[in-house]
Amino acid sequence: MVQMRPLPKLIHFNQLLNRIGKMKHYSSAVSVFKDMCASGNILVTEYAIGITSNCYCLLGRVDFGFSLLGSCFKRGLVPSVALYGTLLKGLFKQNRISQAQELFKKIIDEKLCEADVVMFGTVIDGLCKVGNTSTAIKFLRVMGNGRDVNVQPNNVIYTTIIDSLCKEKKVDDALALLHEMIEKGVAPCIVTYNCLFHGLCNLGRIKDVTNLVNQMADFCIAPDVFTYNTLIAAFSTEGSMQDVEDILQIMIQKGENPDIVTYNAMMDGYCLHGQMDKARNVFETMLSRGIGPNILSYSILMNGYFKKNENDEAMHLLREIPQRGLRPNVSIYNVVLQGLFRMGRYGSARKVFIEMQAADVNPDFHTYCIMLDGLCKGGNMDEALQFLHDMEVDGSALHVCMYNIILQGLGKSGSLDCARDLFNILPLKGIEPNIVTYNTMITTLCLKGRLEEAKEIFVKMEENGCSANGITFSFIAQGLLRRGDYEDALRFLEEMDTRGFSMDPYTMSIIIGLLQVKEKDPYLLKIIQKFGPDGL
Repeated sequence: MVQMRPLPKLIHFNQLLNRIGKMKHYSSAVSVFKDMCASGNILVTEYAIGITSNCYCLLGRVDFGFSLLGSCFKRGLVPSVALYGTLLKGLFKQNRISQAQELFKKIIDEKLCEADVVMFGTVIDGLCKVGNTSTAIKFLRVMGNGRDVNVQPNNVIYTTIIDSLCKEKKVDDALALLHEMIEKGVAPCIVTYNCLFHGLCNLGRIKDVTNLVNQMADFCIAPDVFTYNTLIAAFSTEGSMQDVEDILQIMIQKGENPDIVTYNAMMDGYCLHGQMDKARNVFETMLSRGIGPNILSYSILMNGYFKKNENDEAMHLLREIPQRGLRPNVSIYNVVLQGLFRMGRYGSARKVFIEMQAADVNPDFHTYCIMLDGLCKGGNMDEALQFLHDMEVDGSALHVCMYNIILQGLGKSGSLDCARDLFNILPLKGIEPNIVTYNTMITTLCLKGRLEEAKEIFVKMEENGCSANGITFSFIAQGLLRRGDYEDALRFLEEMDTRGFSMDPYTMSIIIGLLQVKEKDPYLLKIIQKFGPDGL
């Protein structure tokens, strides 16, 4: 185009550049811009520089975008608020948060351009997405202060911060911000309320949800499908299924069609409370309305049936999945394996695991944990150890939780020496023991009366930077009390108290039982005086 004679008008070059950018051919747009610059006969405007900067940012090269900012100054052009906004967006896109903040502060302090509501929205959105809500609120306070800038926050900016606060479970702060925006004459919208509903429902604050629904009506804001689904999910979790049915009826009366999310939430509610007939009725209603179930629908129902020990119904649903044009995924198989192990059907669980692999469905972390836990609880320790060994040989992603399951199984089966050997070689396998690992070994050793070994592991865990918790202290103290080492038990209990852990009821019951036999023992009396309930 730059070689055409006569040369096309500048507006045509800018239109071409804009069109290529909108088509997401960012590299091609950059090439057109370079040709424009190289020709020497085409006036390069701030508009063209802005489009090209945006293309660079979308290509992940915000550094080249900044080079064009320098080009603006060289050409005697004044960078616009849109250009600075593009660069800010590019920095946030590349997770260069501190640099974005520095640039924005420089824009405000040095008045590089008149920051507008879009620019503030870009910065606040970027900060909220990385969880830096507190800084986002500080910038909100800068808006409209009449000193540095005079830009009023709009609905989008308030809603962005409210959503971020709700995700951080700071719903009271979010509600306060809702009140503030209303007082300032900024009308909330359905998205604002949906963010609040979601946050409140996640915390089980149903009463607050009801109040907000009434407030929505005052603003003539009608609930949408997302609103109804959020409410249905919340009331389902609470077990208020009559409320759920009422909400569904209102939803239909208001012309909002229930979708797969609606029906899944209802099924989940009924399943959670063991009402499998009603859950199945919801499933059939969904089918009758022409809404095909998804994998989650089957997962919910199957899990419900397994919990009610109706494994035949659950397995029938597993076989039905392919008939619906769906493919069972790892989540479905995890539900089945867990259900079968829970019912003691170890053979069936093994067959399902083999079937899963034959169907080219790769086990995940939860699958392996379910298999190991199921085999251990079924007393099949040799098979569990072989399963773990096969995982090691296959190069599967191993996790300390898997070894914790095996160690617990070995301890319960009385294979204490085997558990100790496995524990000792964990570092050689690249596995760092955690608090559960140490507590498992200490508990098992204490129950078997091997207190010196338990105390050695206690010292080892502390040396390795893994701090003991209340469970650790309680089991060692219980072991020492049973062995009659009351002075040592007192020392452990005092250390436990120093670290802020309370004595558990079972340990106290052991002490009270011992006092009935040895009522004059000075150490037992000191323990009961220091840690016993008032008035004992």
